[in-house]
Amino acid sequence: MSEKTLTLKLLKETFAVCRLNKNEVIPDWINTSDFYSITKTEDELSIVCSQESVPKDIKHKDDFKALKIEGPLDFSLIGILSKISTILAKSKISIFAISTYDTDYILVKNTDIPHAIEVLSNESYEILI
Repeated sequence: MSEKTLTLKLLKETFAVCRLNKNEVIPDWINTSDFYSITKTEDELSIVCSQESVPKDIKHKDDFKALKIEGPLDFSLIGILSKISTILAKSKISIFAISTYDTDYILVKNTDIPHAIEVLSNESYEILI
């Protein structure tokens, strides 16, 4: 049996990916989420947060689960997201990736999580559920 390469932890929450107008201020409703990520570009304001925090009138895609790569990861490490995304892409599993200072998160539709865990486990990734 091969040695496990990295450990990923399945987070319990269910997440949504929201799209707001680029000129909108960061909304207060994200503060009800224990996990959120905000990205503002010249085109949009994107927010990933707990699905429960998103008001009904906000444009969003929901029902995502997150796999956290256990870290912290050193900035000198190369290809972590590339390897994981390639494995999942070969199995026709779409991802939404978020990187932080310490680690990476891979969001996968809830319906694809069992398959994602299976294929990553088969590639020597340890998955904590």
